[in-house]
Amino acid sequence: MPATWIFLIVLALAAIGYVLGRSRALASASGDSRNLHSLPSYYGSHVALYAAVPSLLLFGLWLIVQPVMIEHHVQKLIPETSYTSQGELNLLMSDVHRIANGLDYAVRNGTLGAQAARDLSTETSDIRAVLANSGVALGSDVSAPTLVAAKEYRALSVTGDSYRAIAVLALALAGLAFAVIKTNRDFRARNAVERVILSLLILAASLAILTTVGIVLSLVFNTIEFFKLYPAMDFFFGTTWSPSFGGGSQLGILPLFWGTFYISLIALAVAVPIGLFAAIYTSEYASPRIRGLAKPMLEILAGIPTIVYGLFALLTVGPSLMAVFGPGTGLGWMQGGTAVMTAGLVMGVMLIPFVSSLSDDIINSVPQSLRDGSLGLGATKSETIKQVVLPAALPGIVGAILLAASRAIGETMIVVLGAGAAARLSMNPFEAMTTVTAKIVSQLTGDADFASPEALVAFALGMTLFVITLCLNIFALWIVRKYREQYE
Repeated sequence: MPATWIFLIVLALAAIGYVLGRSRALASASGDSRNLHSLPSYYGSHVALYAAVPSLLLFGLWLIVQPVMIEHHVQKLIPETSYTSQGELNLLMSDVHRIANGLDYAVRNGTLGAQAARDLSTETSDIRAVLANSGVALGSDVSAPTLVAAKEYRALSVTGDSYRAIAVLALALAGLAFAVIKTNRDFRARNAVERVILSLLILAASLAILTTVGIVLSLVFNTIEFFKLYPAMDFFFGTTWSPSFGGGSQLGILPLFWGTFYISLIALAVAVPIGLFAAIYTSEYASPRIRGLAKPMLEILAGIPTIVYGLFALLTVGPSLMAVFGPGTGLGWMQGGTAVMTAGLVMGVMLIPFVSSLSDDIINSVPQSLRDGSLGLGATKSETIKQVVLPAALPGIVGAILLAASRAIGETMIVVLGAGAAARLSMNPFEAMTTVTAKIVSQLTGDADFASPEALVAFALGMTLFVITLCLNIFALWIVRKYREQYE
């Protein structure tokens, strides 16, 4: 049974349980809700939760565990002589998935019978031609071990899906029956429902924390594997970035870190003044009508996808800078449209709503009594803003700037399209450079062999970037908390 149908059936059982629980509670109270411990809706919600929550948790866990177990079992069917690295094994497993899905598609379309799909053999049939007749294209011929693995993968998936449907629906029915039997006029349904809701909230918070821990651990373990293959000193202090999957790679992070820092610095030089001045205007000078128009217009920039910003940098900003600083102008500072300045300017535009929105909220949070006191002492509006409002809001503004810096450091698409791919140490902002995030993408693009330092270096780069942005965020929060107390 498809997963969608299982989910819908569980929801339908929960809805039925709600009606049954509510009606049973009212029946036990002779139709008078005043005789119930809780409101009738709590009795219905109690049954619905018992029918839906345990079964959906099992359903979600099954969806995660089943593919992992099948993958692990099927990999054992592929002879070790068929591959020499984890990357080649991953490619073989991709072929297994493609063949298994192709057989499923052929059976569903009726071009291949279920028994014929199980009896397929590379000795009697051209598997590639059979699947091509069903509209499934394969890039290479199918070997016997790959076909066996694909058929086993398909059989285990069908069996697992059947057991999943039985287990989930049985648990939903059991939960529904248990809750309905337990329902009566004296049952404390409200307390039970609130306990279940609290447990779900704790589970949601735990999943968020565990996800973060999992991400960090995956980075840490792969970074350790990288440093077993490549010297840490050469990585952190090397001035040359020249990866080569054939060997002899130089993987120094300094050129990448310099490009990241340089582009982020230009972006902040654009975003901070414009965003801060915009925040001062909208919070202190603009009328409510103008503020209601200007603030949403500024925040529209935050909703533009970064790939659009990257295209804007590539097609508009880069050629415009070339027209001013290119070889044809006599200056010759800029040899191509992709440069640090191109990416920095566009990234700065992207960060303007980030800085302005946060700064506007922070400035508005300054107590009005401080403004009134300054104006009452004879200060002008501009003097009040400069000498009272901005100093009071400064910790929050600095925190917003540091958070914007973290956002700039982690940007990828604008850099890929606007800054180029050259890893170099240069002070010229009109030269092409690259960043840490751009190289993480390039090192993991294609059929990367995760046993090689050239692929594992992406995790070391990611871990370094994570530590830098984490430190910036912690520093921003420390500044906000330390200096905010002076004005509370």
